[in-house]
Amino acid sequence: MKVTTTLATSTTPDGESLVLQEHDGSYFMKVRGVPLMSTTASSSEQTMAELACSDLPPCPRILIGGLGFGFTLRRVLELCPPDAIVDVAELLPVVVEWNREFLTDVNGKLVDDPRVQIHIHDVAEIIKRVGKDRYHAILLDVDNSPDPLVQKGNAGLYDGGGIAAAKAALHSGGRVVYWSANQDKSFAKSLGKAYGKVEVVGAKAYPKAKRFTHTLFVAQRD
Repeated sequence: MKVTTTLATSTTPDGESLVLQEHDGSYFMKVRGVPLMSTTASSSEQTMAELACSDLPPCPRILIGGLGFGFTLRRVLELCPPDAIVDVAELLPVVVEWNREFLTDVNGKLVDDPRVQIHIHDVAEIIKRVGKDRYHAILLDVDNSPDPLVQKGNAGLYDGGGIAAAKAALHSGGRVVYWSANQDKSFAKSLGKAYGKVEVVGAKAYPKAKRFTHTLFVAQRD
């Protein structure tokens, strides 16, 4: 029988346990025992990047909220030109450390790509600080859904103020994509009020999955 090995543990700002585990060559991250992400299910993160990065202009600037296991970052870098600037905001420094220490063969080397700038900071504060017309694409995968699991403070990204700040930070024609583990009609409605139109896209956890288990909310600034 294959053994599950706990590689590292930490604590979130809300005091919840955060655990990195390995089982049969796959890696898993859990918050208070609840699975948060794994290297076995990354299709939705790649779809997220593809939706956000279609029709990028020359010298694009992109913001990714949440590093995770780096699958969103990997696909963004695959789609971006050499002159792109990709800001990655990760609130938990241990996530960056774990990528470098334990996930080098997965996506751990990407954090040191010359196009990438890692910010150990709350992505919501970065969005508010940069002001207007900063990014051509914003990808927000910082929590489990608009109903946060990792940190209660993440809820501010999904309220009216957070939506308005993200819209202001986008260039004209820029896109924001929110990842969610579930559908949230009220959040889609809030996005629609801000942008006029929102696309709700079902996403699969695995390439050959029979059903869509995650939701991507896509909005584009005029």
